[in-house]
Amino acid sequence: MHHIDIQVKTHFIASHSDESANEYAFAYTITITNQSDVTVQLLKRAWKITDADHKITRVAGDGVVGEQPHIAPGESYSYTSGTVLATPIGTMEGFYTMVSNSGEHFDVEIPSFRLAIPNIIH
Repeated sequence: MHHIDIQVKTHFIASHSDESANEYAFAYTITITNQSDVTVQLLKRAWKITDADHKITRVAGDGVVGEQPHIAPGESYSYTSGTVLATPIGTMEGFYTMVSNSGEHFDVEIPSFRLAIPNIIH
């Protein structure tokens, strides 16, 4: 069993948003911690992005931010990326496809997290 921990922090980017055009920009920083006893490599990502109008966008591809990092046991890898929603609140969820140093492929769930303008929900 591969023990991979996923932590997410989100941030609204007002300077890249345009409310009059229904464009709300968000950054998210993800930290992936390898709590298993083997080195793993992140090969692919798959995202489901849902805005407040229930519009779903799916994004998939190789690696993250142009990298396919190797993560040794006990080590972490962090990256920051972003997305633009048509509403001031939404969610993201998905999974990473990884491979262990023994060649075993497996998926790691990225639990759903919220993207929201600060103080939009009281």
